[in-house]
Amino acid sequence: MSSSTTATTGGAAAVSASPAGDAPGNGPGPGLMAGPVGRNLGLVVALAILCAVGVITAGDRFADVDNVLTILRLAAVIGVVSIGMTFVIIGGGIDLSVGALVALSSVWATTLATQQLAEDVHWIVMVFTALVVGSVAGLINGVVIAYGKLAAFIATLAMLASARGLAEIIANRRTQIVQDRDFRSFFAGDVLGVPAQVILFALVAVAGWVLLNRTTFGRRTFAVGGNAEAARLAGIRVQRHTVKLYVLSGFCCGIAAVMLMARTTTGSSTHGTLYELDAIAAVVIGGTLLIGGRGTIVGTVLGVLIFSTLGNVFVLNNLSSSAQNVARGVIIVAAVLLQQRLATGGFSFRRPGGGSSSSGGGAVQGSPAGTVSGGTSDPGGPGGARPAATTPTRTTTT
Repeated sequence: MSSSTTATTGGAAAVSASPAGDAPGNGPGPGLMAGPVGRNLGLVVALAILCAVGVITAGDRFADVDNVLTILRLAAVIGVVSIGMTFVIIGGGIDLSVGALVALSSVWATTLATQQLAEDVHWIVMVFTALVVGSVAGLINGVVIAYGKLAAFIATLAMLASARGLAEIIANRRTQIVQDRDFRSFFAGDVLGVPAQVILFALVAVAGWVLLNRTTFGRRTFAVGGNAEAARLAGIRVQRHTVKLYVLSGFCCGIAAVMLMARTTTGSSTHGTLYELDAIAAVVIGGTLLIGGRGTIVGTVLGVLIFSTLGNVFVLNNLSSSAQNVARGVIIVAAVLLQQRLATGGFSFRRPGGGSSSSGGGAVQGSPAGTVSGGTSDPGGPGGARPAATTPTRTTTT
C-alpha cells in the first residue's frame, strides 16, 4: 500500500529583486538604455546636442565662460528644489507647493524682526529661519498626506495656495530688501571663479546622491515608491517615511530660498513662481517615473541643465518665451514616451518589471530583504483577502 500527501499553502510568493525586465518568465530585459546608465548617457547626448546648437546659432556668445556660469547660476536654485522633488516622486508622491514654500521661506527670513536679530547675532539666523520654515511646511504636507490620508496632489495644492497667501500677508505685498552685506557676499560671491551658488547646488546634489544610493533611507524610498503595501509588509514604516520625504523637500525649498535671497537681495511673495512645474519637468526629463519607484539624482541634475541651457539658447537667439514654453512641452512629452518605451517595450503606463497578473506584480527593489513581491488583488496576496487555512489532504491508494 502506498500513500501520497498533497498540501496547499496561502500567501504571496517571494520574488527575488531584479532590474526591470529581468523578472523570471519575462524574457530578456530591454537592454542597456533601460538602465540608469543608459538613460543618463542619453541625457548627456541631448545636452551635448543642445550645446552644439547654441554654438552654431549664437557663436562665441554661447561658448563664453561668463555665459556658461550664467547658465549654471540659473540652474542652481531650481536644481536644489528639483533634488527634493526627486525624493518625493521616487517615493510615490508629488509636491506642488515647492514654489510657494520658497516664497514663504524667503519672506519669513527677511522680515524686519528676523533681520534685526540677524544683525544682533549673525546672518546665520536668516538661513536658519528659511530652513525651519521650509521644513515645517514640508512636515505639515507629510502629516496631512501620510496620516490624514489626503491625496498628495490635493494636500500640496492646498499648501501652495496657503503658503503663497501667508507670504503675501507677512510681507504686506511688498518686497523686503536684504540689508546684511555679509550674507549677500557669502552666498552671491565666487570661490576661485566659481559662483558660490553653483558650489552649493553641487554639494546638495552630491549629498542627495549619497542619501538615495548609499543609505537605508534611499532603499526605503525606492521600496515605498515601488509598492507601499509590500514595503509595509517588509517592516518599513511607510507613513513615517512619507513624512520624512516631504520634510526633505521643504528643507531643499529653504536652501533654495536662501540662494534666491542672495541672488536678488530680496524676499518676496512672488519668488518661486511656477517652480513646481519646472522642478517636476526636470525630474521627469531626468528619468524619474511619476508613478514612483525609480529615479536618479544624476538624471535630475542633467534635466535641470538641459532646461537651463535651452532657455539660454532661446534668449541668445532673441526667441520669445512662448516658443520656449512650446519647446519645453514637446521635450517633456517626448521624454515620457521614451521612458515608457525603454521601460516596458511599448507605450503603456504599467509599472516596469511587472510580471503576469497571477504573480502579483514585479519585485520591489530596495526593500530590506530584497525579495518582497508586489501587491495583488488575488486571494492571499499583499493587497487581497487572506484565504481560509487549508488542511493537508491525504489520499490513500491501495
